[in-house]
Amino acid sequence: MAGLSLLTLLDDIASVLDDVAAMTKIAARKTAGVLGDDLALNAQQVSGVRAEREIPVVWAVAKGSFRNKLILVPAALLISAIAPWLITPMLVAGGLYLCFEGAEKIAEKWLHSSSSSDEANHDQDTLAEELETNLDPVEFERKKIAGAIRTDFILSAEIIVIALGTVQEQVFLTQLAVVSLIAIVMTIGVYGLVAGIVKLDDAGFYLVANSEAGSFKNKFGQGLVQAAPYLMKALGVIGTIAMFLVGGGIIMHSIPQSHDWLHILMDVLPDVNVISMLVPSVVNGVVGFLAGMLVLLIVDYSKKHVERKKPMQ
Repeated sequence: MAGLSLLTLLDDIASVLDDVAAMTKIAARKTAGVLGDDLALNAQQVSGVRAEREIPVVWAVAKGSFRNKLILVPAALLISAIAPWLITPMLVAGGLYLCFEGAEKIAEKWLHSSSSSDEANHDQDTLAEELETNLDPVEFERKKIAGAIRTDFILSAEIIVIALGTVQEQVFLTQLAVVSLIAIVMTIGVYGLVAGIVKLDDAGFYLVANSEAGSFKNKFGQGLVQAAPYLMKALGVIGTIAMFLVGGGIIMHSIPQSHDWLHILMDVLPDVNVISMLVPSVVNGVVGFLAGMLVLLIVDYSKKHVERKKPMQ
């Protein structure tokens, strides 16, 4: 009897592991789209630090990401069990914050630089570089890390909620295992790739220093060195766009019958595969941009209103 009970237990464990593996694959496919946005955002968030401090900064943000998930995983499971209606409002709040951050970046880059004729000839990038140079490096790193961890919290919340949605009908043990695995794998994958991206130039210098002039290895290293600054600038743009795409996507998913509206729009447009793939992203981006600008206007108006209410010193 003891041997039979042990076999039954092992069979149950194997069955649970099979369920976990199958559901993890499904959850990974559904969260893969967010992974690309997460990668672009985090690579852009940790850019600008000194070369010798890039890996320590990425590691600090990765540790912060793990702490975020240690909070989010049990919180998501608890909320799903006792108040599932709270998940959508919390996600929308996070999505609006992402859109606001993207709108704020655009406003700082384009609107504020042209708001005064006296400042029209100033280069915004040069001013930003001067401010960063004069800022204490430790304080600059601290702000970069804090901002990246804050952004990661929102993206991690979306990943975990998407993963939880795929196992909503499963037993609690399977939910816990799948969501935890997704959280760990996504964090390692994202920050491993971020570390690789920010050290591309160092890899290029290493190849150049350890190869003969004119060789393929040498030319490839030079190409990496030359491409790295452009890649980081591109990631800054991609990261801002990703804020609108992710935030707009969260908002769209929270709107009743939004999928029906998308289907109606796609029926009107030509039946081309490229268009059908781009339309949801374009709609998410437009919704995210408009929502971000609206929140930015509200925040700016509130700040000015509070300043007017302050008594004169």
